[in-house]
Amino acid sequence: MAAMAALGLRAFGTKGLGWLRRNPWAPLSAGFCSRGPGPRPTSARQREGIRNIVLSDPKKRNALSLAMLKSLQSDLLHEAESKDLKVIIISAEGPVFSSGHDLKELTDEQSPDYHAEVFQTCSEVMMLIQSHPVPVIAMVNGLATAAGCQLVASCDIAVASDKSSFATPGVNVGLFCSTPAVALGRTVPRKVALEMLFTGEPISAQEALLHGLLSKVVPEDQLEEETARIAKKIASSSRPVVSLGKATFYKQLPQDLRTAYYLTSQTMVDNVALRDGQEGIKAFLQKRKPIWSQ
Repeated sequence: MAAMAALGLRAFGTKGLGWLRRNPWAPLSAGFCSRGPGPRPTSARQREGIRNIVLSDPKKRNALSLAMLKSLQSDLLHEAESKDLKVIIISAEGPVFSSGHDLKELTDEQSPDYHAEVFQTCSEVMMLIQSHPVPVIAMVNGLATAAGCQLVASCDIAVASDKSSFATPGVNVGLFCSTPAVALGRTVPRKVALEMLFTGEPISAQEALLHGLLSKVVPEDQLEEETARIAKKIASSSRPVVSLGKATFYKQLPQDLRTAYYLTSQTMVDNVALRDGQEGIKAFLQKRKPIWSQ
């Protein structure tokens, strides 16, 4: 079924799934993963098609250090084309989802080349989320600032507790949030994004929901349950169909109306040709539950 999944990334404009084969890990087990020497700044577990990736450095407010970014990248890339993976949830330990870049890595004690590597790796992670063959959900409980806010904006779906807040405060420390602005400016209205970027002031979860940064806001004690409900619903669908749909959604967004309809019409033809496309149609007509290929 790898060919089916490849349709999704092909629609996004990539050349198959070979670019995902970067991680030497053994197959993910049902429990938490622990790979390599020393503690990793993220942890990951997978069960019933749902991979949970947790930012696990609360003492440093889950700052997106270079090590954190590379660990998150590895967790996203691991067995990304596996038929057993249906959806990814990114969450965090502690009261801060992520405070953004580790400013200790951005002083002049480090070289410009090192600084470039930090921002390049961060950009690669954010783009990977969008081009990943399965949906990625942010589960936010607490503060998300700067690149942490960028991470939330980059995810396909974002569910947050009502105690969460969001900000791009880099301007206050002399480092304008230019890269977070890429994801933020493509998620919320321009004037909302610019107010956040120019003032650095936080917005509440309800404001973030109103402006489109979040998909849903729930009480803190319902956050995990509601996020799991959404993830399980996605995981119950056909992976090849969802992968194809996600890729095409992002590909058509920047196009003019006619081109967008041309691209999506071609995708619908590809979707109908999928084994699961035919299975779903026949199951509906026969009034039975579909049996997906994966």
